[in-house]
Amino acid sequence: MLNGIFASIYGETVSVAALLISSAVSLLLGAVIAFVHRRTTGAGDSMGGALTFLPFLVHIVILLVNGNIGAGVAVAGAFSLVRFRSAPGSAKDITIIFLAMTVGLACGMGCITLAALAAAVICAVSLLEYASPSHGGDRSRELRITIPENMDYTDLFTDLMKRYTSQSMLTQVKTVSMGSLYCLHYRVRLKDTAKEKQFIDELRCRNGNLEISCGRTPSGKEGKESL
Repeated sequence: MLNGIFASIYGETVSVAALLISSAVSLLLGAVIAFVHRRTTGAGDSMGGALTFLPFLVHIVILLVNGNIGAGVAVAGAFSLVRFRSAPGSAKDITIIFLAMTVGLACGMGCITLAALAAAVICAVSLLEYASPSHGGDRSRELRITIPENMDYTDLFTDLMKRYTSQSMLTQVKTVSMGSLYCLHYRVRLKDTAKEKQFIDELRCRNGNLEISCGRTPSGKEGKESL
């Protein structure tokens, strides 16, 4: 029974109906993967568009090289010429891209049920992880605080960090304005996002009302420092 469910819809030759079905499934699953990735990571439209079309493109490539060793070698050579110059992504980005390629590969082989199963399992786990109380992606912040050069920053904000954040880490210290100021870079996870302004106001009282910036962690930086 299971062998029949997960069998390829292609016969000895690929019919037009089977091609249309596999193409539609690859596009549909790509759109689902892109939606889930946007929902759980806040990724932009560029990443979403790439994830939507990647399974379909891989599906077409697999159809072209299926059973043709010469075409497979040629495609492999063409892909080896590609150089990706974008910023390195996070572990989640890499995983979701690999999922999109897996779905495209399965659709290209005609195993659309297997492709749907793989997408459903990974997307469901991602949504469950995002909905769990321990998930803090929407509470993670990059905090930059400017202080005068004569101020010791070692324990200056420790009590505030304990009060407003569940976790915090000083990741970088650098001098600015010809060494007259220090800029402290923190990675923090807020206990309550509704108290973000109150947190910043209290930090301003400590740093002499100098510049403070607080924003969400940019995509691709998650996981580089453990929080």
